[in-house]
Amino acid sequence: MIEIHEATAVDDELIEAFARLIPQLSRSNPAPDADALGAIVGSEASTVLIARDEDGRIVGSMTLAMFRIPTGLRAWIEDVVVDEAARGKGVGRILNERALDIAREAGATTVDLTSRPSREAANRLYRRIGFVQRETNVYRYSFD
Repeated sequence: MIEIHEATAVDDELIEAFARLIPQLSRSNPAPDADALGAIVGSEASTVLIARDEDGRIVGSMTLAMFRIPTGLRAWIEDVVVDEAARGKGVGRILNERALDIAREAGATTVDLTSRPSREAANRLYRRIGFVQRETNVYRYSFD
């Protein structure tokens, strides 16, 4: 059984979980340290969700970002990661469904996310949940 909780404080367990999970999501970005996690968890614009397995171990996480713009409340799902050992057990689906519930309750009318085409299982999951691929261009400006 998977339980989803909102991270409300940073402790050693959360730091260790992100140190283990983030490298499974991105090889180019380091895991956040305690200060960075504190800023994310403490931000009014983001909700960090964690998934725990039946033993209470953190096996997944995601961030739901919500912010107001002139055209309404925007909601984005970011940095979804499920531990390799827990994949295929519905963790990603449960995390996404909880994020959608939070966004709906907050008044968002849509929720966006991006996913690399190479993440085939994740893309199948998003389509099964009801996400629809948009006809849009995504642009990035890097300060590097």
